[in-house]
Amino acid sequence: MDSMIDILLIEDEPDLGALLSLYLQNKGFRVSWKLTAESALQEFAAISCRLVIIDVQLPDGDGFSVARRVKERVPLQPIFFLTALGGKENRKKGLELGAFDYIEKPFEMDELMLKIMNVIHFSATKDAAPSVKTSIHLGEIVVDPDRLFLTYPNGEKKNMTLREAEILTYLLEHKNELVLKKDLLLRFWGNTDYFNGKSLEVFISRIRKLLKADPTVVIESIYGAGYILNVNKN
Repeated sequence: MDSMIDILLIEDEPDLGALLSLYLQNKGFRVSWKLTAESALQEFAAISCRLVIIDVQLPDGDGFSVARRVKERVPLQPIFFLTALGGKENRKKGLELGAFDYIEKPFEMDELMLKIMNVIHFSATKDAAPSVKTSIHLGEIVVDPDRLFLTYPNGEKKNMTLREAEILTYLLEHKNELVLKKDLLLRFWGNTDYFNGKSLEVFISRIRKLLKADPTVVIESIYGAGYILNVNKN
């Protein structure tokens, strides 16, 4: 790598934390490893990092609360969870907090590295991208993808996660057209595996709820293919 990329690792298992730190350092990253929620939040306030990797079960709190506080401080901060706490609801909760991924232990180091590089590549591409207009009209709803909120016809504002904004913006760029599910998965997750497919379904469900204020805007599922963002549908 041309320059060191900082990763904040929050993992309370000493053996795994040491192993991950050494592995990532050998791959060229600069790793700050913390074992508790409080020490991790203090470190996050003191450094600038490209990625935060969070265990859910911590001795002085839970990783979901840590993620929430990280996102409050830096809304666009890339994060993902690395945890032994499985289950559909926990995974959904993590993704709703704006995580790029929710990886369950045990995991393969090679797969973890690929997911990290996907996040690094995406954030670097986003930083280098030219600025675009900050608001987009979608029926009666105004979408502000840069500031991560929607404005409804009654003036109410509703926050989005970064991943929700990214997917919605992409669908907007192709409104009234079929967007293949595999294209969304490759663009935002880097592969088309089963669990990423389920993650995408969670985000589509969340975006549908965000758009319910305007019944003329509908995300249609095309079985076995993908989605169409229908605007002004009769």
